Amino acid sequence: MASTGTQIFAFVLALLGILGATVATLLPNWKVSADVGSNIITAISQMQGLWMDCTWYSTGMFSCTLKYSVLALPAYLQTARTTMVLSCVLAALGLCLASLGLKCTRWGGGRRAKRHAALAAGACFLASGFLCLVPASWYTNEVIVTFLDANVPESNKFEPGGAVYVAFISAGFLFVGGAIFCLSCSGKRHGPQDLVLLPPDKLLLQQQQQQLLQAPPPQDPLQHQYCSLSPLDNKTGYSLQDYV
Repeated sequence: MASTGTQIFAFVLALLGILGATVATLLPNWKVSADVGSNIITAISQMQGLWMDCTWYSTGMFSCTLKYSVLALPAYLQTARTTMVLSCVLAALGLCLASLGLKCTRWGGGRRAKRHAALAAGACFLASGFLCLVPASWYTNEVIVTFLDANVPESNKFEPGGAVYVAFISAGFLFVGGAIFCLSCSGKRHGPQDLVLLPPDKLLLQQQQQQLLQAPPPQDPLQHQYCSLSPLDNKTGYSLQDYV
């Protein structure tokens, strides 16, 4: 079983992972233009993201256009949108379960319940990291293939932007956090499995109640005296034949 400090470290990594995945989903620089124009009127920098396209002009102007049409987008972009949103949702669910599965928290039930919560949180983090890694890899591959294509003009060539690297790092954080939470549930358990974390006064009262239940019931001495008489003892008493 992993220590409390290791679980807290995994929780922090998962928290950084979900923050990075959320930022990467919203950033508009999934790919940036690799060609810098020399004309002052033309755009000097272009950025494309999952939700909008932005353009920097040499005059200092900055404009962004939202991608309203979903069906007009290529398949890799639609997949990136869907998987990144699912990654953020699963990571948020994993954080809720991880807060219940931490050994340093009072809520979450007994050891067995905390173990199951930690395992479920680790599975959510691993799935979230996978869903974050898939769009980043696919998007990077599409950008590189387009860049190396000789038929594409120089003005339409792009290179991976900062959001892609943020997605890769976030996926790594989620993978490490999920692996630690899953490994924290491995190994045999010794002692009671359903031990509930209680305050000291309630724990002492519970121990006293268990001792009272385990103690043997008191016996009546008179009842013990009457029950100890056997049929042989009755023969030693008086008989009616002695008086006949």
